[in-house]
Amino acid sequence: MRTLSRRALNRALLGRQFLLARTDHTPLEVIGRLVALQAQEPNWPYVGLWNRIRDFTHAQLTTLLQDREVVRSGLLRSTQHLAAADDFRRLRPLLQPVLDRTARSAYFARDNAGLDTASLVATGLELLAGETTPRKELARRLAERHPGRDGRVLAGEVELRTPLIHNPAVGTWGSWGTRSAVSVTPAEIWLGRPMAPATAKDLVRRYLAAFGPAGVMDVQAWSGLTRLGEIVSGMRAELRHYRDPDGRELIDVADAELPDPDTPAPVRLLPAFDNALLGHADRSRIISHADRKRVMPGQARVRPTFLVDGQVHGSWSLQGDTLLLTPFRPLSATDQAALEQETKRLLPFVGGKNVSYSDPAVTGPPTVLGGGRR
Repeated sequence: MRTLSRRALNRALLGRQFLLARTDHTPLEVIGRLVALQAQEPNWPYVGLWNRIRDFTHAQLTTLLQDREVVRSGLLRSTQHLAAADDFRRLRPLLQPVLDRTARSAYFARDNAGLDTASLVATGLELLAGETTPRKELARRLAERHPGRDGRVLAGEVELRTPLIHNPAVGTWGSWGTRSAVSVTPAEIWLGRPMAPATAKDLVRRYLAAFGPAGVMDVQAWSGLTRLGEIVSGMRAELRHYRDPDGRELIDVADAELPDPDTPAPVRLLPAFDNALLGHADRSRIISHADRKRVMPGQARVRPTFLVDGQVHGSWSLQGDTLLLTPFRPLSATDQAALEQETKRLLPFVGGKNVSYSDPAVTGPPTVLGGGRR
């Protein structure tokens, strides 16, 4: 098997993520290529698409949400994502075991002890009655049905156990309300179509097209699914096979091209929770182990970052109307000029006016773009 350098893997990832050059594909097409965008905080997917699409505007994604062509719900790794509506119909049933596993965690066990799971879900759907209902109201009604239990926990379990779509307003730019502002609708009612499960092979192909070449553990870390080794073994004849610098086997779709490792990689200012940083178990192709600890300090936080020559070189945040850059290492004059040029392009999109640098040794607290933390 051919061994791929980390630089080759980096350029392959950047190319498939539209980070080597902005694309003229539509936002819906780009979201489909990326499979889904992590979206527990609503402004960040907009910044992710701005990095990837030429002349992208806020209205393009907002319209897709309002027109029900893109939806927000629990998906990969049990976290909130934006996905194309047709992809959600196919992927959510396949990923349901991941969300069920989360629903069996200790957090939910404290309030669901003795409750039949199927009955709880049936009750939740009965209370929703096919309508768009505030999450807070669903919690109140469930608490009435189950006195002495926390309705918020029960509502959270219902949302994990069955596909519910969030109202578009909580996923659009500037929607910084509290979690209680979320309203939910049964997915098949919202979409007007039944769920249509994809196969695990379909998911592996989609993943590799967006993140490959990669290993089985990478697919599992990205999706939350386990025991995919047997699935991949059954696909061997249709896949390309490589090794990484440490000798681990990598797989890829057969028709994917690998960019020249010497392809220049432009500066990019990635949002928090960006796909490119979260798509692998081994993320060394884009971020060093030392920098990973700075960017992902725990408690499910992933800070916004900037790339220099395809690698994470620092983080950034918006402090009032100032975009604050925090390099982890000194920048060359050429890289600094490129970073400042790209930052000034981003400023009007995020509502900023100024650019500043923090002390390179200070990473600062995690920042939510445009408002308070949700």
